[in-house]
Amino acid sequence: MQTVTLNNGVKMPIIGFGVYQVPDAEECENTVYEALMAGYRLIDTAAGYLNEEAVGRAIKRSGIPRKELFITTKLWVQDASYESAKLAFAKSLKKLQLDYLDLYLIHQPFGDYYGAWRAMEELYREGKIKAIGVSNFLPDRLMDLIVHNEIVPAVNQIETHPFYQQAETSAFMKEQGVQHQSWAPFAEGLNNMFSNEVLASVADKHNKSVAQVVLRWLVQRGIFVIPKSVKKERIIENFNIFEFELSAGDIEQIAALDTRESLFGSYLDPNVAKMMGNWKVDL
Repeated sequence: MQTVTLNNGVKMPIIGFGVYQVPDAEECENTVYEALMAGYRLIDTAAGYLNEEAVGRAIKRSGIPRKELFITTKLWVQDASYESAKLAFAKSLKKLQLDYLDLYLIHQPFGDYYGAWRAMEELYREGKIKAIGVSNFLPDRLMDLIVHNEIVPAVNQIETHPFYQQAETSAFMKEQGVQHQSWAPFAEGLNNMFSNEVLASVADKHNKSVAQVVLRWLVQRGIFVIPKSVKKERIIENFNIFEFELSAGDIEQIAALDTRESLFGSYLDPNVAKMMGNWKVDL
């Protein structure tokens, strides 16, 4: 498993397995188990996904030593405060049946995420979390968090795919020592990604799938990936992206697909902030 060293010295796998939109407990447990059997060692979940317990069962069922795994979960908006973050962390840890987390992220840049960050800094110093980071933070909010706190986020997980490539944001994060991780690497199939002519052409050239090309493209940009699938053959296929390399010409073709706009809504939109703030999850 290829890894990259984060800004605090922790090694993190380049590719992981995501479980967003897999709320069915049995299906989630089985797909995570299949991913672990296929060689994945990073599993990415969140309190808001409502499947931490299923992930925990799959981890236990796998029998893989804890030290070989890298487990990420996230703090939802309703728990974004100092006291609530500590309680939510303990609840997530219990559901996952773990003694510590490898990475804990603030899921959304809303609510009292400053209070939450202070709580996470304390949990990190206590050794209960190996690394702390954020998700969906735009450069201004990320810089604000860095300037006014002691610990620089190790990771920022943001929407990144061929139609929204985030080049400037990625460069900014690299300058700050924050690892870029992609969510929705396949854009959830929007814009007919899997039948896109450019991506299909590059895939045919390398005798690979469009999904493998997209993941390889991200990895070659230094961006971590957490693809999701509930099909065993796709889970295995998505993991096998290290035996080929895209050329400069391939990358140039893919670069031309960038629309520079999110497919899921702007975090600069006050309606998005309102929706996230009012989105309560039964945790």
